[in-house]
Amino acid sequence: MMTQAKARAGEDLSPVAEVKSAVAGFLSEFSGFRAEIHNRLQQQEEKMNMFERKSIALARPHLAASSDGSAPHRKAFDAYLRGGDDDGLRGLELEGKALNTAIAGEGGYLVDPQTAETIRSVLKSTASIRAVANVVAVEATSFDVLVDHTDVGHGWATESGTVSESDTPVIDRISIPLHELSALPKASQRLLDDSAFDVEGWLAGRIADKFARAEAAAFVAGDGVDKPRGFLTHPNVDNDVWVWGNLGYVPTGVAGAISGPDPIVDLVYALGAQYRANGTFVMNSKTAGTIRKMKDADGRFLWSDGLAAGEPARLMGYPVLIAEDMPDIATGANAIAFGDFNAGYTVAERPDLRVLRDPYSAKPHVLFYATKRVGGDVSDFKAIKLLKFAVS
Repeated sequence: MMTQAKARAGEDLSPVAEVKSAVAGFLSEFSGFRAEIHNRLQQQEEKMNMFERKSIALARPHLAASSDGSAPHRKAFDAYLRGGDDDGLRGLELEGKALNTAIAGEGGYLVDPQTAETIRSVLKSTASIRAVANVVAVEATSFDVLVDHTDVGHGWATESGTVSESDTPVIDRISIPLHELSALPKASQRLLDDSAFDVEGWLAGRIADKFARAEAAAFVAGDGVDKPRGFLTHPNVDNDVWVWGNLGYVPTGVAGAISGPDPIVDLVYALGAQYRANGTFVMNSKTAGTIRKMKDADGRFLWSDGLAAGEPARLMGYPVLIAEDMPDIATGANAIAFGDFNAGYTVAERPDLRVLRDPYSAKPHVLFYATKRVGGDVSDFKAIKLLKFAVS
């Protein structure tokens, strides 16, 4: 009886052992499965991180692959900026032009196209006459503007009548010489050795800042000696007696002040209709602070802000360019200009920008002597009028 009971007990325990064995096997297999999933997730995460790093690298201007073939130039230029290695730049061709014509003894190496475009974009977006002027790229040392400021002869003719000859047009030639503009940013060699430091982006920002400020001042008040000639340095006369070669002005009627909106209205309509459609006001921030408070006879402000972000403010419906190099309101000051600057002022520049690395003059810092050639002058004296804060 005891033997049979034990046998029956053994038979009863056998399924429990089987279940325990099965559960243990399942847990073992599940642990292996979980470890495999964990490993795969880790691999996937590593791949995603690698992809993200590549995306960031591609987004960086100085590392991005370029479809225009400028990547070798950019790589060689980076090596030159960081360590002075110019072997990659010697004999390198860009757009069919050999860069070995720009060796250090002749003024530095050409900046790679992407860095140069970054600088040009900053110059275009700054508060400067360049933003509204006619900008041309030239390869010569000067740029000539031919201006026909006379009307072409015309008349009515009949089938049998004689046709009189037209008058000979009078053409003025305005020559705009190009001058060398330079900037001299500096950085430590330790910073240049840091591979994470975006040397091209840093250099582009510093050069653009220096160039923008120098250009903005010259286009307004430059004397034309080794720099562009500003439009305010030309002789100005009362618009009632205006002649070519001068800029016409409208007086406010009050010395060093403006008593109402009438002078601004007179200034707008002193400009010819063919220029007025593309007219722009130019003034500095102090002057703008005074003008934007003015109202017409019905109590409406003459000044209105841009309808969208980035749009310029408007005065009497015309855009306003804030140029800080314009003079403040004072007795006899031409503090406000209005005109079609695309027709009235021309900026001529060479497209190339050069950089010469100098590790010796400011040890332990490295100097970067950046140069470009640019000129500017009035190209149509009829296209710009001034508001003079004077009695007459």
